[in-house]
Amino acid sequence: MKEIALYTLDIAQNSITAQARRLDITLTEEGKTITLSIRDDGTGMAPELLARVRAMLRRKENYLPDLLTVGGLALNRSTYELSWQGKSQSLSGREFQILEMLMERPGFVVTTNQLLSQGAVELLRQLDTRRLGVGWGYLIGQLVTWLEKHPQPDSTVTDICPLVGNASIPARNYQSNENVRLMAQQLGAAPHFLYLPALPEGVEEKQLLCSTEVYRQIHQQWEQLDTALVNIGNYPSSPDFASLVRYGSLLQQYRACGRMLVYYFNEEGTVIQSDQDFAIQVPLDTLRQCPRIIGVCSANTGAKALLGALRSGVFTHLVARSELVRSLLDPQ
Repeated sequence: MKEIALYTLDIAQNSITAQARRLDITLTEEGKTITLSIRDDGTGMAPELLARVRAMLRRKENYLPDLLTVGGLALNRSTYELSWQGKSQSLSGREFQILEMLMERPGFVVTTNQLLSQGAVELLRQLDTRRLGVGWGYLIGQLVTWLEKHPQPDSTVTDICPLVGNASIPARNYQSNENVRLMAQQLGAAPHFLYLPALPEGVEEKQLLCSTEVYRQIHQQWEQLDTALVNIGNYPSSPDFASLVRYGSLLQQYRACGRMLVYYFNEEGTVIQSDQDFAIQVPLDTLRQCPRIIGVCSANTGAKALLGALRSGVFTHLVARSELVRSLLDPQ
């Protein structure tokens, strides 16, 4: 009974914290079963706490057996050992991840972007990421899709927020809040949203939106990040209309070769600036203060875009195809 009393006091304290004005406690006993029921009229759990509780409840749903078998091949998820015809071989973390992906879907083709997505998630784990900022783009969308099939309820990530506003196009890769929501769900983290467009009508509207409480709150999240996941992409051969309005002829004048978030840069690593840039995204100076900035390149990212991104000095870590990196280290 002493333990029940302590549990009751603990729960009652939670109700008081949630600003409850009425607290009903009922204790019933039927045979050897004691049932404790507590109801209050408080505000309930904070969204961050509720997200963590839901993530813990999903662990049982996402349980995977220790042994994965395909024919006579067996992969032990607990020991990272591969067995075949009575012989066993210990695997590195990367070797294990690739084999697990292949064995989970025998007969299916695993794409380069799926492997890159898996590599990015593994890097987040190695870096002991807590507060994560997420960009947008094709590989970010692929990463979210991979996480939906491979939840990480034991992830170290506690909070996730977008680094850029939402796009007006329906493509999932550019729906920042939705990607953050899905990533938080699969990583057991608390999501924080940016309810503003990535590309408003112009500079005046941007200034108005950036003076709101919504923007101030997300800016506070940006200042607290320990890791940022930022897309590195090619500069399109024909810029979209919004880019033409924001930059005019500057992109051609400074020979833009790549982009990160909604910023453009050239092969020398110069981030091209414009007085008419009305994009709502993390300010470059704020992004640079983040201790770890991971550049993620899709299978289509070219050598010029990667070289310019590295020369910008923004990135501390990189996820890219090995042949792309080799092309920079050993140019022909």
